[in-house]
Amino acid sequence: MEEKSITGMALDPHYARFIYSETNPDDVTRKPEAVDDMVVLDMSHGNYAGLFASSILAELGAEVIRIEPPDGDIARKMTPYGIMVNDAGLAYLTEGRNKFHVTLNIESEEGREILKKLVKKADVLIESFKPGYMDSLGLGYKHLREINPGLIYCAVNTYGQFGKDAKEHGNQPGYDLIDQARGVIMSVTGEPDLDPDVPQEYKKPLKHGNWMGWYVGGAWAAFGILLAMLHKRKTGKGQLIDTAPPEGMMAIANYLMQYFHLTKKKMVRAGNFDYAVFPYTYVKCKDGYAFMSGFTDPNWAALCEIMNRPDLEKQFPTIRDRLNPENQPKIQREIEKFTMDYTSAELLQMVMEYSRKPDKKGTVVTGRLNAPKEVLEIEHLKVRKMFLRLKDPHYGEVLIPNSTFRFMSKTPGRVKWVCRPIGADNEYIYGKYLGISGKKLDELKNMGVI
Repeated sequence: MEEKSITGMALDPHYARFIYSETNPDDVTRKPEAVDDMVVLDMSHGNYAGLFASSILAELGAEVIRIEPPDGDIARKMTPYGIMVNDAGLAYLTEGRNKFHVTLNIESEEGREILKKLVKKADVLIESFKPGYMDSLGLGYKHLREINPGLIYCAVNTYGQFGKDAKEHGNQPGYDLIDQARGVIMSVTGEPDLDPDVPQEYKKPLKHGNWMGWYVGGAWAAFGILLAMLHKRKTGKGQLIDTAPPEGMMAIANYLMQYFHLTKKKMVRAGNFDYAVFPYTYVKCKDGYAFMSGFTDPNWAALCEIMNRPDLEKQFPTIRDRLNPENQPKIQREIEKFTMDYTSAELLQMVMEYSRKPDKKGTVVTGRLNAPKEVLEIEHLKVRKMFLRLKDPHYGEVLIPNSTFRFMSKTPGRVKWVCRPIGADNEYIYGKYLGISGKKLDELKNMGVI
């Protein structure tokens, strides 16, 4: 892409082109990877927190060896409507990216010995089994650190590795929905409690539309692993990382716990309202929904001026007025009386024209709520290469998100391939690290070890 076509909002018109020249996504493969000397064993079991953690590491250059049971991990089958692409569900097509896939039965003696040999070669091991399961096989952190003192052992579980709940509930599989429910944020997700127009039966907790508990937990796990790797580079020593996804959710729950601590009251569900900033909401428009923000007094005045509603500004003149939960549904309805007459593009045009007025009162922000089809058609995201269409020899043409780290100027992340079939890399990995190939590999397969 020609640099002259690159634009951006900045005082210096050349700024965007400079940033593009430093982070051009077409240059990614010509730059080094941040952690290409890291070897990761991903033993996640039916858990996308562990899978996402290793995906992040794989994007940054780590050699991630995905270890599945001989029949494949149940995570492959977690897919909408049961849609499978060969042996992989839609989610696993993405979260298997950049990883080598091997099979291993760690409940067999031979399988345990093979894992121990791999651990000697590894920097990181990620597992999401029930607390104590790996330890019961002689494969827990206290055992494996004797084999490899530099091992970073990351255990991912809803309840963590100790405590009353880990004892009482740790025997059940980890599920994203439990992570969400225990992570507080779900308690305030759903239709607004204080909107009189919402039927009472709709006022109940709702889960996030994605596997938010798992993905938040995985992100924190990857962050911890990278920090542990930094420590290892300085000292040569590994460490244990106990990751509980609900605690990761609580860490990003903004003011929910502080509000309860101060008032002894549960924060009510706000829906599209916001009891800390408002207007800061999605409103109906002619062609769907659009975001609308005008929180501070100057910005609220600007929004009212754009709508030609000076009466609305006088009715709700202060931030306190607009944060009153009883007033927010009224304000929302009044804004929608205006926005429903225009498309999201027309609203954006109005806001942009107003922003150029020398006597503007404040700043208003708007943006369209996009559907997947629209996202793929947005030129901005095409230029930034948000998505990749790859022709995979095993899975055909697939669409997956690009690496979120692709805009690092020196060591960008990248996607090299989507997931591989079950056990596709047995010969390569076991040959490379353990010298196992040919007849020995066939023998292990016949024994059910791989």
